[in-house]
Amino acid sequence: MGGCSGCGGKPFYTRRYSGEVLCVSCFNDSIVEKTRRTVSKYKMIRPREKVAVAVSGGKDSLSLLKVLTGLYAPKRNSMVAVSVDEGVAGYRDEALSHAHSLANELGVEHLVVSYKEMLGFSLDEALDWKGEREASSCSFCGVFRRRAIDVAALKVGASVVATAHNLDDFVQTFMMNLMHGDVTRLGWLDPNHSDGSFSVRRVKPFMELYEEEVALYAHQVGVPLQSVSCPYMHEGLRSEVRDYLNMMEANHPGLKNVMLRSGLDVISHYSGSRERQSVPCAQCGKPSSSGLCGVCRMKAAVEEHVKSRAQPTAFGGG
Repeated sequence: MGGCSGCGGKPFYTRRYSGEVLCVSCFNDSIVEKTRRTVSKYKMIRPREKVAVAVSGGKDSLSLLKVLTGLYAPKRNSMVAVSVDEGVAGYRDEALSHAHSLANELGVEHLVVSYKEMLGFSLDEALDWKGEREASSCSFCGVFRRRAIDVAALKVGASVVATAHNLDDFVQTFMMNLMHGDVTRLGWLDPNHSDGSFSVRRVKPFMELYEEEVALYAHQVGVPLQSVSCPYMHEGLRSEVRDYLNMMEANHPGLKNVMLRSGLDVISHYSGSRERQSVPCAQCGKPSSSGLCGVCRMKAAVEEHVKSRAQPTAFGGG
């Protein structure tokens, strides 16, 4: 193997899909530069906007906070980190601690919004009800988490929310929509169009970066890695799609990149005229695709379940 393709230095990483050989410094710089180009290409972050970076405390979101802060704050944009405490016993505390530590190190304000304060119950409590339903825990949680991030962004006065969804996340979601027959949802993945279900615009600056490269970047720059995984992460179709795509990428380097480009071409035909239409939710007033938003529907179902379990039995028991 020769030296680094960029500077001739000691090789550290080989991008199999491009043939580049990079030293540590050039690899780290390439992650930052790829992010900058993605943001610029899709006009994700505009001058003087206040950016809420959704920080779960995992490697992707912590890396995103570090990269965006270095690129844009404070010379161009103000940044604030927003996190969601879903209420998963034995899991969330460590992640929130990592998020708070990095935000403090970078001089960034950090706001945490919890399901308990927003909804009146934790995810663990809600999933007691979900256990009777077919939906995966991740899809169930996602409805509440997206709302919580929206609420947090509004609280800090942000005009845009940056999430750490990477290239792998994009192609997985694209494939899942096809498998579920949800072709009308494809337009919502278009980075040039806003999803009308959110009060604050969403962007994905890492959408052209492989997950494995984000993880390697996190390790190299000292981003803390979470030692505990979410206990619900392996439920549902996404886990199977992830494993399949990783296998295909290993056998055919660059496949995910091709899928991203193909996906964006297909998605462009489902955006614009098919852009998501929203109406105010009849109960909470938030954007919804129907009369009652998913959050209010699920919240009511969980509350009804909790109430029914609290009712005394015919024998007078609690």
